Amino acid sequence: MIRLITPGDYDALMNLLREAFWNLYKPGCEEHFLADKILKHPDYIPELSFLIEKDGEPAGCILYTHSKVADAGGNEYATITFGPVCIAPPLHRQGLGRALISHSIAEAKRLGFGAIIIGGFPYHYHTYGFEGTKKYGISMPDGKFYTGIMALPLYDGALDGVRGKMLFSDSMNIDPQEAEDFDKRFAHKEKLVLPCQADYERAAADIDVN
Repeated sequence: MIRLITPGDYDALMNLLREAFWNLYKPGCEEHFLADKILKHPDYIPELSFLIEKDGEPAGCILYTHSKVADAGGNEYATITFGPVCIAPPLHRQGLGRALISHSIAEAKRLGFGAIIIGGFPYHYHTYGFEGTKKYGISMPDGKFYTGIMALPLYDGALDGVRGKMLFSDSMNIDPQEAEDFDKRFAHKEKLVLPCQADYERAAADIDVN
């Protein structure tokens, strides 16, 4: 079952995200702290943030925030962004992630949003129709186009004439010390350096040259 996230899901969300991301992109993780920030931020979009359950237990989640593209003339174009998104590791490869993401995209279309812009591994998201933002002339604030920054227009022409720099929600800005202090609320878990973390760093820095 897929349903909207409610305030009563807070503890389950924190534990789900911590388990899903621990040692995945860095030793330890910050995604549970990121979710805590998002849930308290004005950019949070509760009508697009979902929990997927299996056998009555939380199996995964997706959170959305408002974002925007700003052009050189100071004009801003509204977009939305999802993340963090996860499925509990024991439940991977069962179609739950695809169901969750597809459901949220369909709901975003139904609610009239224009485009989703995200960061992630391209091979995860190309199947949903996401393409590198270079196609649309949307760079990161440093002016570079990264393969891992992708856009999905939710209707034909949604990004026509939109050019500029991508500005994700301020809730995405994480202070490492604050994240470390937040994690101390949870049971101890060992931080490890793993090969997948280097893979992530390389992918995050990959420039779109096409």
